[in-house]
Amino acid sequence: MEKLLELYKSWKGITPTNVEKLAGAGSNREYYRLTDEVGDTIIGVIGTSRDENHAFIYLAKHFEKRRLPVPHIFVVSDDELYYLQSDLGNTSLYDAIRGGREAGGRYNLAEQKLLRNVIRELPNIQLRGARGLDFSNCYPQPEFNQEGVLFDLNYFKYCFLKATELDFHELKLEANFRMFAKDLTSEKMDSFLYRDFQARNILLDKDGRPYFIDFQGGRKGPFYYDLASFLWQASAKYSFKLRRELVFEYYQSLKNYTEVPSKRHFVNRLSLFVLFRTLQVLGAYGFRGYFERKKHFIDSIPPAIQNLRDLLTLGDDVFPYPYMMDMLKRLTLLPQFAHIEKSAANRTDGFKVAEKDIYNANPLDGPATFSKYDGKGPLVVRVFSFSFKKGIPEDTSGNGGGYVFDCRSTHNPGRYEPYKKITGLDEPVIRFLEDDGEILDFLKPVYELANQHVERYMQRGFTDLMFSFGCTGGQHRSVYSAQHLAEHLNKKYGIEVHINHREQGIEQILKAK
Repeated sequence: MEKLLELYKSWKGITPTNVEKLAGAGSNREYYRLTDEVGDTIIGVIGTSRDENHAFIYLAKHFEKRRLPVPHIFVVSDDELYYLQSDLGNTSLYDAIRGGREAGGRYNLAEQKLLRNVIRELPNIQLRGARGLDFSNCYPQPEFNQEGVLFDLNYFKYCFLKATELDFHELKLEANFRMFAKDLTSEKMDSFLYRDFQARNILLDKDGRPYFIDFQGGRKGPFYYDLASFLWQASAKYSFKLRRELVFEYYQSLKNYTEVPSKRHFVNRLSLFVLFRTLQVLGAYGFRGYFERKKHFIDSIPPAIQNLRDLLTLGDDVFPYPYMMDMLKRLTLLPQFAHIEKSAANRTDGFKVAEKDIYNANPLDGPATFSKYDGKGPLVVRVFSFSFKKGIPEDTSGNGGGYVFDCRSTHNPGRYEPYKKITGLDEPVIRFLEDDGEILDFLKPVYELANQHVERYMQRGFTDLMFSFGCTGGQHRSVYSAQHLAEHLNKKYGIEVHINHREQGIEQILKAK
């Protein structure tokens, strides 16, 4: 830290008035926000690897010359272990789209716009960034090749596959690995492969424009890799529809920089890289999770396994590696992965599971509440949809608790002929509401309020809570909202939820888990 401050003083002529250490990620580098007397800030970086730092510094300077949106490097220490770069702020794309991620992949229109802006910019850094780039400065290797692919596949084998104790034939698997590596490297590669292109490594300015960071692991390679890395990020939970649209956005943008292959060829090649990237991240999750015991990586394993399951349905025509595919299918069927839900791309629910035991009440809550309902438990939640024309549902529990939400401020699919005879439980209506986005913004604070209320009721041992959603006819918006809140509470807290779509005559019980 002392050497970083000395570098700052030699560059600025003064010492910073404030030093704030920033949260790290998977890297060994340390980041600090340094503030001067007028409040201007820059980022100071301490790295343990001279070669890795050199790669980032060289690439950042090269990309800036190509007018790409990356940090500006102000000054570098002689040993390249310390440097100062521009402060691009605190808002990452990962943070900006948190709502859609936590809603199980239901990204609203504003979040989808951010994703489209980023994916359209990717070919710019891959193709324009590669022009005039001296790849010998890249770390730890200058280009994507078979040796590197085999290293990552064996990383998956030793750090993840063997940790599951799945029985497999190493020589047969190695033979398929080599076929796979040959196919991945069979095309001409003349673009910059970012390698770690993910939402955490994209910062947004106040106008939502993306800036790129953490590209020090990049090298010469195929452009498919980064697209697969970004769109099949396990925790992002992009729906099939949104992912397909973003692939198309990328394909159209790519045409501005190079001659593109046919769509069929492009999709088949992309599938190979999606599988490779999935195995690669499972290797990383295995090492960081199983061996280093880092919770974030352990939590990332289930959605990555589900991504793998979805990929395996593409079949041998896309993946002509019979032994490897058989082994991967057996991997997804292991008991420790049997509980994993259907993928977000194919489900209409999909909310994250509670990360802590919300059943443990705070001892300070004790007898001070003095309610006759305390300590009875377990909680049962009742969720209604209804038409305001026919009155608000009656609370028969006797405690009068709960909420009534008015969905009529959101876009009504009932105005349009194709939706008049179907309900908020039907896929066309669900797509209409989610693509429009208003219902997602409406429900966001509803989920937060419901979560807080349910957790408190469970802690106190209350037995009944009621939520009601009303709209004009009790057919579309209220049905959608009630169904999704009910499934969310059942999955998140494992409690029994009774659903009553009153005007549709539909009742359902989601059993406690």
